[in-house]
Amino acid sequence: MVTITTVETLQEAAANGGQGTAFLGGGTLLMRGVNYGDQDVSHIVRLRQPQSLAGVSLEGERVRLGACATMATILRSTDVAFLHAVARAVGGPAIRNMATVGGNVYAPHPYGDLAVALLALDAKLRMSDGSEMEMERLLATRDTETRLIESVSAVRPSGDDFRFLKVTRVKPRGASVLSIAAWLPRRAGRISGARIAFGAMAPTPVRAPTVEAALEGASLDQNGIDRALQSVANDLNPPDDSLASGWYRKEVAPVHLKRLLLGQGTR
Repeated sequence: MVTITTVETLQEAAANGGQGTAFLGGGTLLMRGVNYGDQDVSHIVRLRQPQSLAGVSLEGERVRLGACATMATILRSTDVAFLHAVARAVGGPAIRNMATVGGNVYAPHPYGDLAVALLALDAKLRMSDGSEMEMERLLATRDTETRLIESVSAVRPSGDDFRFLKVTRVKPRGASVLSIAAWLPRRAGRISGARIAFGAMAPTPVRAPTVEAALEGASLDQNGIDRALQSVANDLNPPDDSLASGWYRKEVAPVHLKRLLLGQGTR
């Protein structure tokens, strides 16, 4: 039997954690699991009025997303137009009306398309206790430590510096075979400080440091990206699942990274 505790604040929610507890955001994955008899969940904690955590706001050269902001909220905001393609890649309209930023960060493989984008965009997380955490640290510890996110701060890229691509076997919005997000800031026409993140290529979204290093100082053309494409395999050790084998994912990753970097059919 699953019990439900309703609380008023994020801090109260965090205090109600424990063995068998899950925190309800949009519930798109959690409730499906519960309805199909997930034995790992015996207690659900939900916020009564999460509106204070559901907004999108600008903070200088960054944008802040509340943990309870939904994909539909992102799509309605012109301040985060660079994330619209990512939000549209998350399910259909009903799912996007429910799926939240915080839930997407914790979504298991092969879900979490927004988390891939946030990782590429140097995301920093404000937690329920007021502390701040780098996205990489949370992803490395999310399966062993219970932490609640209050909001996510990410870079607000300029022009076409940010690109996203999702590959799926079920069109238009199935679970990812792989997804790639790239932040490609440039100086004098050359890439400077690229961040490349892959989804569905590990238990959590991961960066590709060898690819990032190979892109430093490169131009965004075939000659400029060749070394980066040859480096992809060094950064990835993808899993097998019902959608694709790890071998297949690793083989096609350079093909899709090339498409992304050259702007060929990104979405």
